[in-house]
Amino acid sequence: MINKHDTFSHRESEPEKSILYIVGTPIGNLDDISNRTTNILKNVSSIFCEDTRNTMKLMNALKISNKLISFHEHNSSKRIPLALSKLKNGESLALVSDAGMPLISDPGETLVKEIKNNNYEVICIPGPCAALNALISSGMNTDQFTFYGFVPKANKERTKLLNKINNNQLTSIIFESPKRLSKLFQDLKDICGGERKVSVSKEMTKRYEMHYGEDLNEVIERFKDIEPKGEFTIVVSGNKGIKDLAPDFEFIKEDLIYLIKLGLSHSAASSFLSKKYRLPKKTIYNLIIEKTTT
Repeated sequence: MINKHDTFSHRESEPEKSILYIVGTPIGNLDDISNRTTNILKNVSSIFCEDTRNTMKLMNALKISNKLISFHEHNSSKRIPLALSKLKNGESLALVSDAGMPLISDPGETLVKEIKNNNYEVICIPGPCAALNALISSGMNTDQFTFYGFVPKANKERTKLLNKINNNQLTSIIFESPKRLSKLFQDLKDICGGERKVSVSKEMTKRYEMHYGEDLNEVIERFKDIEPKGEFTIVVSGNKGIKDLAPDFEFIKEDLIYLIKLGLSHSAASSFLSKKYRLPKKTIYNLIIEKTTT
């Protein structure tokens, strides 16, 4: 029998000084918020948020009063020095997005990198994530998957992404706005074929949560006379018709350099990586020669 105290423990006296807390917030259902999340939002020195108006609604619902500071892609160059200054003074900070986990198709990545580069600690307070909720509810392969975020608007980048999804053996996850949803389904059908399985999710954790799991032909027909509202998460099944994807030789080269720096001979590194990547030893050996002689 496992004693839960051997597995679970508490960080004492949170929030701690000079720490940035990345805080996951509900994606719809307020009951999903944890006691730890509430404590952090209530007691940090200030909260950096994507949109102060949206975060204020959450704060009011939780009956919390705290200082909110807007943080988005247009003011990040000014806000990052402010955050560093506050941490230097021993203040604790929280970063939240409008909903769900920050940094997932969301501003904040640059802030976290700069704070870590300045040797301050970053701690994640877990919470709901629309991409993972949709994947887990989809019934599709969850062992490995690729998250692409929002589908680009520009035709060139959009087509490039959809081709990636078509050629991906793994489950793909994407976000789309309601205005472009019908176009997305048609574009996916044109590139991936109407028989490709998809799961369409919206209103997750809310009263009218919806998951449609069908092929693209059926989904297009289902949404033909519906005016979509709200953001959608789409999960696309992997392309099982592709047996073997081309190996990423640039990645393998980096592996080779690392092994050589550790002291392995070219021959030993080739033998090890040929087994790892299921490639001929000669191919691996030539990559090492190419990389180390250029």
